[in-house]
Amino acid sequence: MNEIWILGATGRTGRAIAALLAAGDAPLVLVGRDAVRLRELAGTIGGTSRTVVIGPAAGTDGAAGPHGTADTQGSADANGTAGTRGSARTNGTGDARRGRTNGSAATVAAITAQLAAAAPAVVVNTIGPFTETALPIARACPPGTHYLDLANELLAVTGLLGLHDEAAADGRCLVTGAGFGVLATESVVLKLCAGRPAPARVRVDALAAVENEPGAIGAALAASIVDAISVGGRRYERGRLVSARLGDDFERFALPDGSAAHSAGGPSGELEAAHRASGAPFVVAASGAMPAGRAIRAVLPAAAVLLARRPLGNAVKRRFARVQVGPGERNREFSWARALVQDADGGHREGWLRAGDGMSFTAAVASEVASRLARGEGKPGAYTPGALFGPELAEAAGGTFLLDAATV
Repeated sequence: MNEIWILGATGRTGRAIAALLAAGDAPLVLVGRDAVRLRELAGTIGGTSRTVVIGPAAGTDGAAGPHGTADTQGSADANGTAGTRGSARTNGTGDARRGRTNGSAATVAAITAQLAAAAPAVVVNTIGPFTETALPIARACPPGTHYLDLANELLAVTGLLGLHDEAAADGRCLVTGAGFGVLATESVVLKLCAGRPAPARVRVDALAAVENEPGAIGAALAASIVDAISVGGRRYERGRLVSARLGDDFERFALPDGSAAHSAGGPSGELEAAHRASGAPFVVAASGAMPAGRAIRAVLPAAAVLLARRPLGNAVKRRFARVQVGPGERNREFSWARALVQDADGGHREGWLRAGDGMSFTAAVASEVASRLARGEGKPGAYTPGALFGPELAEAAGGTFLLDAATV
């Protein structure tokens, strides 16, 4: 079938992706748990989209729903959801920012059973945490069905990229990190390194500006944050992924618009993407979402050790998920991604990508990648978005490069 399935369609990112794809007349299947919200979304975006409900007491229902949609009830599962609600930290974790997550193998199994039977052209996975959902859903896609997600968790990104040979063997194209997280910094690295020998060192900084949507933090975001802390810091040294102190590599700097910013190191998919894009043996990835306070950063390593203990980590996730967040404007006008490249001779180059709201950029990246995959423009294997389509993908999603004159 030539349909594009959007998993977690009623979440903030899922809604935005669906609207962009519907505007291009893509044949969509909106997948989630709440039939009413799915039908409302289908009516809002227009077109002839279908809905698939994954939830309790579900069976096949071929009846046409309102707005010309057909509601296909999926496999029964009483425990989780196929969709999430709210906003994602645009490190690429999709709808992990707000709302509910399936969090259970049974629910993922319900989704994968639907995919195996339907064999869509493309699957867009917006359901976080991607450390739990990416691999089983990607593996469930039958031969010829392409897959993309919005992951930026380091383990999720490296895990999906590890399926390269498997995907290549059965004609699937898998893309991870199709959002501000991963693509924004990766694209700047690709620009700075194009046609040059591999540099000695690379540092990337991601500073997403996102307007908050009110609601509970939610299980997905809570799990993503706690899991990221428990992993601890990571960097590349001499070409090997090694442990680092979480919150190290702290830096304050000026953005191209003159405003001040800061970032610190953490375990993200941007680290892996920057290493692959540059070939540099020493790579650091930092985020503006890391705390600036020295005291807070000092206790992060100890927190990582404690949260790695499953009972405590799970308890913190449950409590954190219930925290309510009010509406709020984004903290700066633009989202920024920076790459600093040091060559073997000591020369330095710097480049930036400027985008608007990080969530909007993520939706634009995902919809652009999904459209290209549906048109057959991918190639078998597993990739980050820039590695597959080049840095110009970031411009197609609305980004603007600001590069050193020597790079252009």
